[in-house]
Amino acid sequence: MHVEKVAVIGATGYSGEELIRLLSRHPGVDLVCLTSRQNAGKSLEALYPRFRNRKFGGLAFAPSDAGAVAASGAKSAFLALPHGLAAEFAEPLLNAGLKVIDLSADFRLKDAEVYKEFYGAPHPAPGLLGRGVYGMPELHREAIRRADLVASPGCYPTSVILPLYPLLKRRLIDPASIVITSLSAVSGAGRKAELDYSFVECNESVRPYSIPKHRHLPEIEQELSAAANERVTVNFTPVLVPINRGILTTIHAAALSPGIGEAMEEAYAGEPFVRLLGESSYPDVKNAAHTNFIDIAWRRDPRTGRVILLSAIDNLVKGASGQAIQSFNLMHGWPESTAL
Repeated sequence: MHVEKVAVIGATGYSGEELIRLLSRHPGVDLVCLTSRQNAGKSLEALYPRFRNRKFGGLAFAPSDAGAVAASGAKSAFLALPHGLAAEFAEPLLNAGLKVIDLSADFRLKDAEVYKEFYGAPHPAPGLLGRGVYGMPELHREAIRRADLVASPGCYPTSVILPLYPLLKRRLIDPASIVITSLSAVSGAGRKAELDYSFVECNESVRPYSIPKHRHLPEIEQELSAAANERVTVNFTPVLVPINRGILTTIHAAALSPGIGEAMEEAYAGEPFVRLLGESSYPDVKNAAHTNFIDIAWRRDPRTGRVILLSAIDNLVKGASGQAIQSFNLMHGWPESTAL
């Protein structure tokens, strides 16, 4: 296995920290650059004592500068940055010959106008939209292998798209009937000091938010439309729940034909990180936490003629850093499960 020099840009958020944890056990990774605007000069282990006396623990955070990242010798870079900011790094790093895996939303959408509608500003690098590959290995594995820019999916979309894709592909459900509710951990909001996400505000409480136009909605509809080969519009309700990590998603849709189990098996039987629970059990966030698995179950309700799909993931692993490393492994020809 060759060794790849790697940078993590924006390394102090929850997803960035999780990336470092996973990359530190990757036999093909030499982590040569970590960036942070607020913590430049501090060592990784000083900021996160969990890395003390561990691989890369003594590495110091560098200022967030694309030129410095390229000068570090890194050949691949993970962007764990807010939307809008990631694109500022992607373009110069790609021009410097690096492979880029972006965990933000900057390159997930193919339409710059849709980006502007949902993110409230013009796309910062519209010329790159056609270059980014949507980084869901189960759906786009071969394109990811050839890519130099991968847009790693959002956490909610991962929990939604994978259960629905095979059924829409086979026309087993009515695309116009899809209703989704997702319960997400507080870490999904990122590491930030805001009153709404403080312990007292979140503990002992469950509340919906960002209805009816959550920012993850357009990438959900983009990928589902590709599966159905027609425009798909869905109802999506995100709900904040007082847990540290994880997403539980429930999806309802009108059934058109039987064969859910066969469709799921055909799509995912050989997938290393998809666990099909079928009709025998239910997904549970605690079983997906700290793993790169998505657990998927389904039921058909004969009273209503509707299908019920259920999934569970860890929003920081399969919903962010773990899935990004899946793509990274594919881009470099390594076994997909390396470090995961």
